[in-house]
Amino acid sequence: MPSRLSLYLDLIRWNRPAGWLLLLWPSLAALWVAADGFPGWHLLTVFVLGTILMRSAGCCVNDVADREFDKHVKRTVNRPVTSGAVSVREALVLGAVLALAAFGLVLTTNLPTVWMSFAALAITLIYPYAKRAVSMPQAVLGVAFSFGVPMAFAAVQAQVPLLAWVLLLGNLFWVLAYDTEYAMVDRDDDLKIGMKTSAITLGRADVPAVTVFYLVYLGIWTAALWSVVNPWVWVAMLIVALVQVGWHFSLIKDRSRDGCFKAFRLNHWLGFTVFVGVVLGLL
Repeated sequence: MPSRLSLYLDLIRWNRPAGWLLLLWPSLAALWVAADGFPGWHLLTVFVLGTILMRSAGCCVNDVADREFDKHVKRTVNRPVTSGAVSVREALVLGAVLALAAFGLVLTTNLPTVWMSFAALAITLIYPYAKRAVSMPQAVLGVAFSFGVPMAFAAVQAQVPLLAWVLLLGNLFWVLAYDTEYAMVDRDDDLKIGMKTSAITLGRADVPAVTVFYLVYLGIWTAALWSVVNPWVWVAMLIVALVQVGWHFSLIKDRSRDGCFKAFRLNHWLGFTVFVGVVLGLL
């Protein structure tokens, strides 16, 4: 029998860091933009650890909310809560402890960031239930996964300027792209159990839509940051990013489970590419 620790680590997807990396890169990019360069070790530590903790807490909430649905999905049937290896109470207690630890980190910043953290928590709690009512729940996830952007500006500047919300909007389209790829993996199972996802809503338009989402994301961030970063560095970054978009298209065009899942798992490299473009572009 697996130990409780190994079950808890499985619950928070410890062996799959791609999830928290997808949250981390746009948050760190926003930190660099807000600070016009290196934001300092304190804020860097707060956002790195806070991202890992909140993503882990979100996994606990998500698995509790989806435990009955996950029994009917091939990819999720063996998750700890779904299989009964971890009780609902255990998962919720673990999620609460992780969220409180993240809140402790936020308390070391400033009041605007603390207030923003409550909004981020509310969206995190809402998302698992949006899949029952919203035809494109990935948009709700997009807001949740992009909230590190305005929080970063709040932490650095004690305010959230328009630029932060524009970057959040752009990042939302990136989340729509990669989470639609993720939803394409489970589309057959989700159709059987009545789950709502962007992959189902978009139907045969899923592949072109994902490609457009990527391009809109890169387009909005380019328009927002063009006057802020070195344009030559940014163009070089865009070339690398667009090559990755083309690679993703090749992986998902046949809509195979393996191809779509691989595309989803590789997305953190696109986020890292944009982050590097921001860091080098601000030197």
